[in-house]
Amino acid sequence: MKKDKIISRAKEVLKLESEGISRIVDLIGDDFIKAVNLILNTKGKIVVSGLGKSGIVGKKIAATFTSTGTPALYLHPSESLHGDLGVVSDNDIALFVSKSGQTDELQILLPFFKRKNIPIIGMTANKDSELAKASNILLYVPIEKEACPYDLAPTVSTTVFLALGDALAMVVMEQKNFKAEDFAALHPGGTIGKRFWLKVKDMMVTGEQIPVVHISSPMKDVIIEMTQKRGITSVVDDKGKVVGVITDGDLRRLLERKGEKIFTFTAGEVMTTNPKIISPDALAYTAARKMEEYKITALIVVDEDKKPIGVIHLHDLMKANVI
Repeated sequence: MKKDKIISRAKEVLKLESEGISRIVDLIGDDFIKAVNLILNTKGKIVVSGLGKSGIVGKKIAATFTSTGTPALYLHPSESLHGDLGVVSDNDIALFVSKSGQTDELQILLPFFKRKNIPIIGMTANKDSELAKASNILLYVPIEKEACPYDLAPTVSTTVFLALGDALAMVVMEQKNFKAEDFAALHPGGTIGKRFWLKVKDMMVTGEQIPVVHISSPMKDVIIEMTQKRGITSVVDDKGKVVGVITDGDLRRLLERKGEKIFTFTAGEVMTTNPKIISPDALAYTAARKMEEYKITALIVVDEDKKPIGVIHLHDLMKANVI
């Protein structure tokens, strides 16, 4: 296949799938609201089921709900008929995903859920299907054509089902006031977890590595302190409280203006007042965001009396994958 035909076909597939999503935007209405309210009010979990490619979509939908504070699980239609129905409780609700709505295994499952009075949310492209008829709430997903040249392989339909599932999960998540901290609690591993459990005190440099000079210190001592301690120093007053900070950038700008005369100044004359500081109990991620906001590479960590107890560097946060 020629290069232009490859590119053209790829664009056509993406266009068909994006159009599929656009088509259902205007269909979001009362049934969607009912589905949201049903999920919000359930005392159990969401049992998501689908077969084949719809089953893969169902697994993703269940995973998204679970990770955003709404317990859900995927139930394989075939396996459910051989004992797995034991995971279903009376307080649950069901979400069935099927383009045709006529999948044999799902049709066998439907009476079981109806007998137990478990509400069913049906997601299908066929309004006249057995799934549509059995559903308490129908999320109709019209699919004009798959991206497959033979209109067979699920492509547009799976993309649209997945997007609709995401919309449902995100609305429920927000209605529950599920916060980033709640999300992190369910994701203690990896970068997401680190953002919300790793604190400044876990990352800061302490002890002799804390850069500190007195407000009256000559610039020679300031430069030595900064050179030994990664290009920054806090400036303290007679009570040991942080009153300023000096960075490499401050030194460069002063050198441009004053040249060798910089050695006639004291730390107090050069420092930036009202420095950006942070508490040891703040999240490391908060420190990183603060550095990015003010375009700085380090923060002085202070105690309740504003005395320096550490310093945290952007480079260390990056190494730890906090950002």
